[in-house]
Amino acid sequence: MRIIAGEFRSRTLAAPPGLATRPTSDRLRETLFNVLAPRIQGAAFADLYAGSGAVGIEALSRGAVIVQFVERAEAALKVLRANLAKLGLDSGFKIQAGAVVPLLRRMKAAPASGFGLVFLDPPYDAAEEYAAVLGLLGGPGSALLAPNALVIAEHRRKDRLEECYGSLKRTRLLEQGDATLSFYAAISSADPDAKK
Repeated sequence: MRIIAGEFRSRTLAAPPGLATRPTSDRLRETLFNVLAPRIQGAAFADLYAGSGAVGIEALSRGAVIVQFVERAEAALKVLRANLAKLGLDSGFKIQAGAVVPLLRRMKAAPASGFGLVFLDPPYDAAEEYAAVLGLLGGPGSALLAPNALVIAEHRRKDRLEECYGSLKRTRLLEQGDATLSFYAAISSADPDAKK
């Protein structure tokens, strides 16, 4: 894997051994960040199910002000920390070791400014993780997202996600090979198209 653009362009990243972690391909990351380009500079970015950290590191390389990595697999955390160290990064990020859903539940109750961009890429077979995370992010009273935030879920092409999760409404779908990126934006309750 390589970093596609920005400060660390063309630098290589390690991936965890084995098949337990499925890194986002370079091509799909390039597609993702082509869409995010106008929003990434200065953004607070969450890389959920971070694995090697390739997506969050790409965000840092392109100017995100802070990246929160969340990962529970010890092998992936080891590689993530090694990738950050290899690039000489010692600030601009936080690493949360643990499961995503319990962490978001704790964060939801705490006052925060919220994330402007959230990327989630759980194991493709963990359908309940998609619904739980998107439901928490779009749930009532959640301070997890900043105003005008964008949430992107990577999933298998044949597995369709819902159009809406609370205040989150899908605005774009990009398919590439077996993978799909679903983009969600927050909708206000005053929006006539908002689902009740």
